[in-house]
Amino acid sequence: MLDVLTRADLRAQGLTAREITAAVARAELVRVRRGHYVQRGAPDALLRAARIGGRLGCLSLLAVLGVFVFDSSVLHVHMQHGDSRMRSGTQTARPLPRRQHRKRVVLHWRSLTAPPSSGCVDIVDALIHAVGCQTPRHAVATLDSALNQGLLDSEQLDEVFGALPRRFHVLRELLDGRAQSGTETLVRLMLRGLGCTFDLQVAFPGVGSVDLVADGWLVIECDSKTHHSDWGQQRADYRRDRALAALGYCVLRLTAEDILYRPELVLDAIRGLVRTARRTA
Repeated sequence: MLDVLTRADLRAQGLTAREITAAVARAELVRVRRGHYVQRGAPDALLRAARIGGRLGCLSLLAVLGVFVFDSSVLHVHMQHGDSRMRSGTQTARPLPRRQHRKRVVLHWRSLTAPPSSGCVDIVDALIHAVGCQTPRHAVATLDSALNQGLLDSEQLDEVFGALPRRFHVLRELLDGRAQSGTETLVRLMLRGLGCTFDLQVAFPGVGSVDLVADGWLVIECDSKTHHSDWGQQRADYRRDRALAALGYCVLRLTAEDILYRPELVLDAIRGLVRTARRTA
């Protein structure tokens, strides 16, 4: 689904010129530019990258794969020497300072560590580029997400950090593939900055697993709209919180929106609770 097929590829699969034309008419194939096609249902980001003449990469590819990225609104495309000329609506970026996220398209020209497919770069290269295109904390959340989903193993992680400048190597000790969402990673980094001890995905009898436990008493749950929007789920959450309170735990329930876009307020809330607990200890 992430391949871009040339007319020669389709002919090699046994399709005649007339059959290719008919497949396009039936929308089984989408013609993205002259002599290049993608299958029906391919992600819109792949179509846009192919129309530009490059390969889907960096944050855009990771978002398609379901990996956490902070902002996937800008299309990231990898270009190689010899690729087709850029189509309209694109701007060249070489290399990739953060200010270029204001543009609709970011073009990557950095050499790749692995051969790309016809439609996208290898996930290792996507992660290498993603580290440079995000803040350090968001980069850690992206790497955590790839680890958690099994899209990145230890050998590939070595490749990622082997290709990154030395200043990024400190991020590796911050990684934890147990985090089940990017927001969990971001809160974990806040706890680390406050000097708290913490554990992830802690199981309680009769309650189930919680996202984080800090300093042995503070349970933090990172809620997204997708999983906590209906009343039935909210009622179940309240009952979990009540059961945890009966076990002696304080519960702080945070929204993904606040964690992502109002992190200073989240940090203030955690700091206030931790300070109070430390004063009364």
